[in-house]
Amino acid sequence: MKIFQREQRSLFGEILDWMLTPLLLLWPISLALTWLVAQGIANKPFDRALEFNVQALAQLITVQNQQVHFNLPLPAREILRADDSDEVFYQVRGVKGELLSGERELPLPTDDDKGLPGEVRLRDDELRGVAVRVAYTWVKLPIANGNAQLPALVQVAETREKRSVLATEIIKGVMLPQFVILPLAVLLVWMALARGIKPLHLLEQRIRRRRPDDLSPLDDKAVPLEVAPLVQSVNDLLTRLNDSIATQKRFLADAAHQLKTPLAGLRMQADLAQREGTSTEDLKRSLQQIGRSSIRATHTVNQLLALARAESGGVHIARKPCDLARLTMDVVQDCLPRAMDKRIDLGFEGAEPGMPGVWLDGNPTLLQELVRNLVDNAINYTPSSAERPGVVTARVLADTFGKVLLLQVEDSGPGIPEAERELVFQPFYRALGNEADGSGLGLPIVLEIARQHGATITMEDAHPGQTPPGICFSVRFNAREAPVPEHGAAE
Repeated sequence: MKIFQREQRSLFGEILDWMLTPLLLLWPISLALTWLVAQGIANKPFDRALEFNVQALAQLITVQNQQVHFNLPLPAREILRADDSDEVFYQVRGVKGELLSGERELPLPTDDDKGLPGEVRLRDDELRGVAVRVAYTWVKLPIANGNAQLPALVQVAETREKRSVLATEIIKGVMLPQFVILPLAVLLVWMALARGIKPLHLLEQRIRRRRPDDLSPLDDKAVPLEVAPLVQSVNDLLTRLNDSIATQKRFLADAAHQLKTPLAGLRMQADLAQREGTSTEDLKRSLQQIGRSSIRATHTVNQLLALARAESGGVHIARKPCDLARLTMDVVQDCLPRAMDKRIDLGFEGAEPGMPGVWLDGNPTLLQELVRNLVDNAINYTPSSAERPGVVTARVLADTFGKVLLLQVEDSGPGIPEAERELVFQPFYRALGNEADGSGLGLPIVLEIARQHGATITMEDAHPGQTPPGICFSVRFNAREAPVPEHGAAE
């Protein structure tokens, strides 16, 4: 049961509900228990008086000449004197059940209520429609009836008016203070709860007073121990957000720098072409340089878009069965003209398209982008000449037992030093002293696409012990079973 209903959940209200609701539910239960306890307390002194009266009357039973007699003197009658609230009745019966004295209509004990001689027992009963409390005992008399001795019965009954009055007084004495204590308890709970959550309000004010660019961690020492994990989580979020913003700023700065160089070249060549007296040959060279700069700028922009697309794809990329061997062969064929221009021997080896083990679940567009960037990177950084042509090999290996699909791209270039192998996956990173044409975005794109496909990337020397050693990139995918051809499809 919720005492306070709200459209928006409030921590203060939730805690207050869970504290007050049990209190208000237990209060009527406390009333009922107090009533029962008060009834027991009120009965005890009057029950003791009834027991004393029964024992006193039992001592007045005498036996003369095998006859039972009961004589109630005047002092004994004073014991049974009725007061203004209740009436007292008694009954004495002989060994044969005959009435010796007292109230004839007083009910007899049931067979289940019969106790041992001399034992005083109590029960609730009615006399002429009025509730009474009855104390009774069986008195063993020295009267011979064969070999058995039969007991006499003594009963004393009293109406319950005084008991009810006493129980009511006890209830009033106990419950009336609770009507004052309960509102006071509610007020104290409210004040304690308001004081308890005050640090949360102070934390809220501290956060609101912060500047928009202030991403420094919050002080978790000034908050309660229970709130400290929340503050630490917020600090972790702020740290990640600060790192993300710093990465974005660095990325934008690097991107601007990478685009500034070809754009400056375009502007310079355009200014040279517009000068008076420029020969036709100089104009052609300027136009060729403009073309190369525009191609470089276009390539950089395309890679920036590819990296942004890969990073924003996440787990929501569209996946379908892909033949990695087919995708790799298509990329190799597309890159052949560029490799031939640089006199590089570009080839493919390994598993053929359609073979078992060459399938994986992935996005074909992103996978082609991954293979293309690996091949482009190898072509860019592999020196080649007529005397010593460069070699670039794309390879697909299928492990049908281990369900592992391996893509390798190796070259005969200068390789990558051990200290720089983790740095090359950072955007715009370029090895010092390398004049190869590139933007430094190819490998970060490869890493991001591999991460989205659950693949791992490793690199090692392609030709250990040789000079140059070359480099071999290995991308390990989880393979899948070949898709079942649709019914009726052409084979």
